[in-house]
Formats: sequence, structure tokens, C-alpha cells
Amino acid sequence: MQTTITKTPGGTTVHLAGRLDTPASLEVSKELEPVIQNATGEIVLECSELEYISSSGLRIFLTLRKAAASKGGKVIVKNISKEIRQVFMITGFLSLFEIQGDE
Repeated sequence: MQTTITKTPGGTTVHLAGRLDTPASLEVSKELEPVIQNATGEIVLECSELEYISSSGLRIFLTLRKAAASKGGKVIVKNISKEIRQVFMITGFLSLFEIQGDE
């Protein structure tokens, strides 16, 4: 799992590549701690290279959303695959996030 965090003028872009399974979630959670702490702007989760997401990965997305909501920020999920879109639909995450550019 590879995570790249880039500051943008309006917030932060987080590029996720690989499998966000339970072991990877522990590492990604640590890497995203500064983003969670400063979730005041727009947080874009770029998922074009995200191959898989587990319940632990979904929890990270939810944690980001809650942090952003409490600090006046916003989370946008971009470019999810059909498979991950299906997971979002089953879990109800489609209604929780703004989804852009998905297949």
C-alpha cells in the first residue's frame, strides 16, 4: 500500500495505491494522522489506484470524514473502481461521501 500526501491551496490530496487491507490500514492510519488533525480544508482521497478496501480501510475514511465535519472541512472521494463503488454501496458509504470521477 502506498500513500502520497500533497498539500494543495484549498486543503490536502491523499493518493492511495494498492490494497487498503487490515495490515496496511495500521500504517495508513499513522500516515494520515496529520491530515486528520488539520482537516479544516478540502481533503481529496484519490483512489484511481486503490485496488481493495477492507472494513479497517473504510474506518479510516469515516474517521477523516468525522474530523473534517467537526473542523469545517470536507472529504471528496475521487475515481473509485466499480468494485470499491460496490463496497461503498453495500456499506452505505455512497451517501456519506461526495464521490467524483468514478467509473
